[in-house]
Amino acid sequence: MTVATAIADVVERHTNGPLPVHLTAWDGSSAGPGDAPRVVIYRPEALRRLLWHPGELGVAQAYVTGEIDVRDDLDATLTHLWTVAHERGLSSLRLSPRSILDVIRLARSLGVLGLPPANPKSQASIRGRRHSPARDRAAISHHYDLSNEFYALILDEHMAYSSAYWTSNEPGYGLADAQTDKLDRVCRKVRLDTRPGMRLLDVGCGWGSLSLHAAERFGAHVVGVTISREQKAFIDARVAARGLGDLVDIRVQDYRAIPDRGFDAVASIEMGEHVGQRNYPVYAQTLSDKVVPGGLVCIQQMSRPAGNHPGGGPFIEAFIAPDMYMRPIGRTVDLLEAAGLEIRDVEAMREHYVRTVDAWYETFEKNWALLVDLVGEEMARVWRLYLVGGRMAFRDGRMGVDQITAQRPA
Repeated sequence: MTVATAIADVVERHTNGPLPVHLTAWDGSSAGPGDAPRVVIYRPEALRRLLWHPGELGVAQAYVTGEIDVRDDLDATLTHLWTVAHERGLSSLRLSPRSILDVIRLARSLGVLGLPPANPKSQASIRGRRHSPARDRAAISHHYDLSNEFYALILDEHMAYSSAYWTSNEPGYGLADAQTDKLDRVCRKVRLDTRPGMRLLDVGCGWGSLSLHAAERFGAHVVGVTISREQKAFIDARVAARGLGDLVDIRVQDYRAIPDRGFDAVASIEMGEHVGQRNYPVYAQTLSDKVVPGGLVCIQQMSRPAGNHPGGGPFIEAFIAPDMYMRPIGRTVDLLEAAGLEIRDVEAMREHYVRTVDAWYETFEKNWALLVDLVGEEMARVWRLYLVGGRMAFRDGRMGVDQITAQRPA
């Protein structure tokens, strides 16, 4: 029996149907329908990873290291596998002792039993107490400090790493326009357009898209906080180049350590996912305490429907955003209300994120060679899987994103 047919035999016995892909193994053998998406296992280490990390994490490790590859469109292949798993009821499948024994026998027969392979170099290694300031700094550094040049090869000219807000389908309207519309929308939701010189606190300011926009377009005095030194250096250079030094103050500062109060408005764009379940009440209270009575707070944040994994999933948490936590939007609203904020509006934006990631992925693929030169092929493969998987999650409703506008009672 060839390697491919041996693998197919075990897979088919325990997944309620035929092999859903056309599989080619490292010995050159093949199995599975000829018209199915094509998957290649280049090295036996891929199976050993799956023995030690069954499911999403093991497959992701094998993919980013190049031990497994997809010959057809990655989105179409993953969508096909997701559909088959759903149709066969595999999402809740638990391996029985018999199934585990079959997998071990397969591994022994193919000579792949052994200790787990080392984790990919691109996989995060974060230590310390979850969501302590030191661990949060390490987690943010892992994700955001790849280099400003790396993100510039994916994002738009604003360097906005969050969902845009698309207001047009015209051919000349693109990602930068949609990000401008998103930034305008946030600024107007907290009423920066009512008078110049208002004080805005931008919590988790990223590469400064909102801080710079609020200062340039609305004359706001902005304090932006980040715990990424790479981001601060980038924003400071833009502040100097645009002559905004009297309006924009960017700090490397944890949200729990902001000393200022009395801001006319507060915004926090896609940071709440990173503070953790236990610390979210502290985060929400910080937003409430920093704004003046009667002032408005705008939070843009991702969510998970009830019953879904509360984080980004095993791959995201291992390679992209360690310690990420999301919840249904209603539970986030409850936490904001418990912090003393009155909810004034909740706007769902899930479809906008699909278009945003579409635009990022198009730029990513166009700049593939440059990205590989910059960060190496393994990290580039991490990001290809991340962008494709993220787009699917928003498209299929397994993740959402909302803008929540709240007010501190006068």
